[in-house]
Amino acid sequence: MSGKNQALIIVRGIAGAAIGGALGYFAFFWIVRQGFYALIIPPALLGAGAGLCARGRSVPLAAICAVAGLALGLFTEWQFAPFNTDTTLSYFLTHVHELTPVTLIMLLIGTIVAYRFALAPDRVAERKSDAA
Repeated sequence: MSGKNQALIIVRGIAGAAIGGALGYFAFFWIVRQGFYALIIPPALLGAGAGLCARGRSVPLAAICAVAGLALGLFTEWQFAPFNTDTTLSYFLTHVHELTPVTLIMLLIGTIVAYRFALAPDRVAERKSDAA
């Protein structure tokens, strides 16, 4: 795959990730109002948006989405439940280890899902295997 094509995949993927991440952020708060806690949703939709819009497989894009998914998950959790001691983002980030195990597990799963969803299937390889 050419470098120009890879760059185009990454640019399209990042645009899709931004849209998916925004949808996931608002979906999280809508789901919370329904009485459920779904911290996996924001990074998952970020990765899904990237994978759908990229129109090609890119490991660097998937890695970018994993990092962005973790950041979005942390930001979403901070917006939802900041620490009572200090509500600043910097305090929250330096005390992440104090979050509940369920929250930490959801952050981990969300990061993995963002990576996997952004790693769109290689459509060229699929077409070659279908033709065989």
